[in-house]
Parts: sequence; C-alpha cells; structure tokens
Amino acid sequence: MSSSFYRRDILKILSASALAGPLQLTAAEADKPLYFSKEEFALLDVLTEHIIPRDAHSGGAHDAGVAAFIDRTVAEAFLPEEKQSWNKGLAEINRLSLESNDRPFLKAHKDAQIALLTKLAQAEDAPPAHGQETDGEKFFHQLKESTVFAYYTSEIGIHKDIEYKGNTIQEQFSGYDAV
Repeated sequence: MSSSFYRRDILKILSASALAGPLQLTAAEADKPLYFSKEEFALLDVLTEHIIPRDAHSGGAHDAGVAAFIDRTVAEAFLPEEKQSWNKGLAEINRLSLESNDRPFLKAHKDAQIALLTKLAQAEDAPPAHGQETDGEKFFHQLKESTVFAYYTSEIGIHKDIEYKGNTIQEQFSGYDAV
C-alpha cells in the first residue's frame, strides 16, 4: 500500500486496544454472512486480506476472520447510514475496477486489484483536491480503519503478529514516586 502504511505505525494507533484484550473473531463463513450478500462478503474478504496479507510471521486478515467481524458489526449497526456506507463503498470499488480494468474487482488480476487500492491509499498522504475526497478514498479509509481494528484485536493480530504477552510482573518499581 502507501509508504506510510507499516505495521509498526498501526501498533501505535492500536496500543490501547491491545491492552483491552483480544476480541474473539469467528472464522469467516462465506456461505452465511449476517448482513452482506455472498458476493459482497467475498469482496470484503479479499479487500481486507490485501490490506493485511498473510506473511511468514503471521496470518493475515482472512485468517483472523476480519470480514466476518466487519459483517457482524455492520449487521448490528443501528443507523442505516452505517450499513449503507459499506454497500455503497463495495459497489464503488467494483465501479472503479470496471472503469480501470474492464472487470469487477474479484475478476481482476491481483496486480490490478493492488494497483487500485494503492491509488486509493495514496490519497491519504496528500490533501484532497479541492478539499474533497472521492467516494472511493472515503471508503478505503473506512475499510482500512475497520480492518486494522479487527485484525489487531484478534488472537492472530495480538498474539501472533505483535507477540503481545500480556501484563507481566516487574521485579522492581520503574515508575515515578510522587511523594
């Protein structure tokens, strides 16, 4: 993605979430999403895996069940706008893919998928033209934030990727004595 998208930067953002303990994400059930259609769920799963892919160190967003977590979160959303923003965003990704690759996102070559997401991610480093982000850029920001939150509060994100061991006992006090 963008040059400013590093796992260490994400860790700084989510350090408070890690202290709260892992969320228990269930494995994605592609045939039974709670809110999204099967096609939307499959698209969401691929998008989140592109944002946090599996590597030699730990599993990626797919392994952590990020799409299932987002699906459950959207299904439980109270405001209709919260649900609609996801439907519109996924449709926008397909529209942009059709515009640039002549095929929907899931049918595009992996390199073309990553190129599209990289283009959307580059907007994060630059001020929006004329003060307005495109619909695709807004959705990518929403998607990335949700993916990062779900991943780094999952068992895989906390324990395998960042190797969080939990609170440990200190042999001696290392803080400041206010007396």
